[in-house]
Amino acid sequence: MLLVSQVEAEMVDLARAREEMVERQIAARGIHDAPLLDALRAVPREEFIPHHLIDYAYEDSPLPIEADQTISQPYIVALMIEAAGVRTGDKVLEIGAGSGYAAAVMGKVADHVVSIERHHELAELAAERMRRLHYDNVKIIEGDGTEGCPSEAPFDTIIAAASGPGVPDILRSQLKIGGRLVMPLGEPHSVQTLVKVTRTGEHDYDMENLGGVRFVPLIGAYGWQDPRAATAPKTLPQMIADAAEPLLNFDHPDFAALFDRYADAKVILLGEASHGTSEFYKARAAISQRLIERHGFNIVAVEADWPDAATIDRYVRHRQARRGEERAFQRFPTWMWRNTDVDEFIRWLRVHNEGRDLDDMVSFRGLDLYNMNGSIRAVIDYLEDVDPDAATLARERYGCLTPYSKNPASYGAMAITEGYARCEEDVVRMLRELQQSRADYVGLYDGDEFLDASANARLVKNAEAYYRVMYHGAAESWNLRDTHMFETLCQLIDAKGPDAKAIIWAHNSHIGNAAATEMGTVREELNIGQLCREKFGDEAMLIGFGTHSGTVAAADDWDAPMKVKTVRPALDGSYEDMSHKAGVSRFLLDLRSLGAELKAALDEPRLQRFIGVIYRPETERWSHYSEAVMPRQFDGWVWFDETNAVKPLPGEQKPGEDETYPFGL
Repeated sequence: MLLVSQVEAEMVDLARAREEMVERQIAARGIHDAPLLDALRAVPREEFIPHHLIDYAYEDSPLPIEADQTISQPYIVALMIEAAGVRTGDKVLEIGAGSGYAAAVMGKVADHVVSIERHHELAELAAERMRRLHYDNVKIIEGDGTEGCPSEAPFDTIIAAASGPGVPDILRSQLKIGGRLVMPLGEPHSVQTLVKVTRTGEHDYDMENLGGVRFVPLIGAYGWQDPRAATAPKTLPQMIADAAEPLLNFDHPDFAALFDRYADAKVILLGEASHGTSEFYKARAAISQRLIERHGFNIVAVEADWPDAATIDRYVRHRQARRGEERAFQRFPTWMWRNTDVDEFIRWLRVHNEGRDLDDMVSFRGLDLYNMNGSIRAVIDYLEDVDPDAATLARERYGCLTPYSKNPASYGAMAITEGYARCEEDVVRMLRELQQSRADYVGLYDGDEFLDASANARLVKNAEAYYRVMYHGAAESWNLRDTHMFETLCQLIDAKGPDAKAIIWAHNSHIGNAAATEMGTVREELNIGQLCREKFGDEAMLIGFGTHSGTVAAADDWDAPMKVKTVRPALDGSYEDMSHKAGVSRFLLDLRSLGAELKAALDEPRLQRFIGVIYRPETERWSHYSEAVMPRQFDGWVWFDETNAVKPLPGEQKPGEDETYPFGL
């Protein structure tokens, strides 16, 4: 009982000392912001310092804390917060969380606070304090604060609790119009100048001198160099952090500006580490829009079935829908293309094409060979218009595949059992005769419709072979599928003419150079990326995407319902783990221009994660990781440390084709 009373007495003493601090050290010096003064009265500073210094918690001075750092003098904390004009409704970024005290005070005023701390020990302690004290609107991030936090930008207020050589442009760009940034400038261990920067326009800023101060140096990519770092060899994550170029928020008009360096290519392949991650789709959409608007790219070709994408293509190019045409992408996995991010991009593409000549419009095409039934129907419908006799013949020839329409894989089982391909000759002959009639058909109907019919006929031919060879081994069926996608891409480029420039959206497993991964070195698989590299050389740019954790839309098994699943943190030592430990929340790493030391470190084979439409976290190492050599696999690596599942559009899902190895990629 005596002990409880003693603790209560100590709490009363600390509360009294806190009130005196606010009145004598802060209000008496001219700080009059009432919400700020209330916040200083509410936040217990003693919780943010080492326990043996509690008696000094409300002294008018800085105090030492862990990692050889200091907690700022209370008055300086108040001065900077008031100078920045932090108020209710604000979103605040703090550079240098330290103990977390200033972030906690701001959290009592603002709606949301993001605080970045480069010291691991301090970041962990500050995050634990926020959880324990229930400051739920304060987020502590470990990383290089000089790069800001593009993923959370824009901010109403940015406060830096350390002195830099100048105000980094990357921080200024993360302010909202009207936003304020307060930070000290000047050499370490000298009198510095506290400045306030206000963003007055898209490219306009005002700066105000607030007087002399003394702060610790701002260490980071856009600050001072850590003197201790010069003597110790850098780790791979540190080298990645040095080379990484932070990405702005998706809404920022310059989000995709870093990708202009790839725009001289004829083909740019944009990957994804899963088929259900919103950030990958948003990034590809933003990059594609910039490539289309500024660099003349005129084909978007995606890892989707040709007949489904053709429906979308008719929409974006303002062409009339076909009679009896079904909605696109109703088969498993519907969320892969029927999601809000793709829908937004498709609507943008239609607006972009409006008022242009048909030949100048950007097309949206599918490269994959599934939906054989849809392709058969499209060929027959086309022939009904241009050559009814040929349509009758097509029905007869394609009739061979009718018994297997609901389960195409059973055709392969039949071929194995009977020892021959019952339908091969008919589908090959159908494609050959269609192509031989090109001149006659194009004269009767437009060339775009012939391109569609020809692609569908080739899809049927290759799908017949695909389902037949899938029983012989995963590599053979995989290679046939990716070769089909590559040939479809080449057909699109040839049809568009010499000015063709294509953007491909597909999984990393398809767009990275397979020869630089376990796919090629062990399983003897090739892919679109490898074939593009061989054909187009330096005019093909392969850009991979990765993430560490978050959520993903995926299924437990083929044709099973979609679930929002938690992505497990990346395995130790993997490329994803190294990217996460770099401490930059979202970035582009240009793999073509690496320093010798970083290139050598990245050139060592490492695990890389591949999540398809199926995600099995319980067997993640064996189900979703494969060895790769990233600098030879990709030309660029786009990183989003924490990601979110796509949001599917409403609609009933129909059964899809059998999965491909590995797990429906």
